[in-house]
Amino acid sequence: MANFIRNQFHRSKAAFGLASTLLNGFQMAYQAGAFNPKTSRSTLTPYIQKFCRKMAGSFGVEVVQVEPVPQRHGLWVSNHISWLDIPVVGSVAPVFFLSKAEIGEWPIFGRLAKAGGTLFIQRGSGDAGSVSDQIANFLEDGSSVVFFPEATTTDGKQIKKIYGKLLKAAIDTGLPICPMVIAYVDKAGKLSDEAAYYGERTMAQSLKSVADAKGITAYVLPLAPIYPDGHDQRTLTTLLQSAMEQGLADLHSRVLTA
Repeated sequence: MANFIRNQFHRSKAAFGLASTLLNGFQMAYQAGAFNPKTSRSTLTPYIQKFCRKMAGSFGVEVVQVEPVPQRHGLWVSNHISWLDIPVVGSVAPVFFLSKAEIGEWPIFGRLAKAGGTLFIQRGSGDAGSVSDQIANFLEDGSSVVFFPEATTTDGKQIKKIYGKLLKAAIDTGLPICPMVIAYVDKAGKLSDEAAYYGERTMAQSLKSVADAKGITAYVLPLAPIYPDGHDQRTLTTLLQSAMEQGLADLHSRVLTA
């Protein structure tokens, strides 16, 4: 009974924190002029990072940079463990996110996504070449983009196969690929299974799991940039796969204690 009451309390606290963060997000968006189409995306980055930090914090997740994340312009990539990856990455890197165009029409999250400079992928452009072209245009306009090249979430123990078709955007623009790796760690010093959103878990189950967990820390490790000069998609994909596998092993060796 005591555990039930504690869990209900933590869930209510997380729900209140999320609602408060969303309200604060709208306030920050108006403050930044984010709803004004003439506002430059470059001015939005500090507000997005602040909002993402609050979003992660509303679920009791502390974000720690194992090494300082450089505020570099480029095509950012990360391993993919959870929906939490979005506020975690967004809190430390100067990036904008990709989304299906229809999400921009959602009443609350869609409006915030628009205010946050999200790159909406247009209907009928689901092929990787067209999406890569849209990303390249975004990069050329001066806005960094992040995507998750594993194309699915995992338990966070290893890097799955990397799909590198969108790396063409780096080749087309000459901008670096900026990898980072994430590890969610519980109070016991182990990888947090509660934070991971994979397998048969539903979003509702994942939200409850994160709300019930106490003391999750998201450790972020930036890796060396990979420059596209002299490479094609295949060789870039191979380099990125190796870098992220080695990077995740390095991160685990630094932050896991159990």
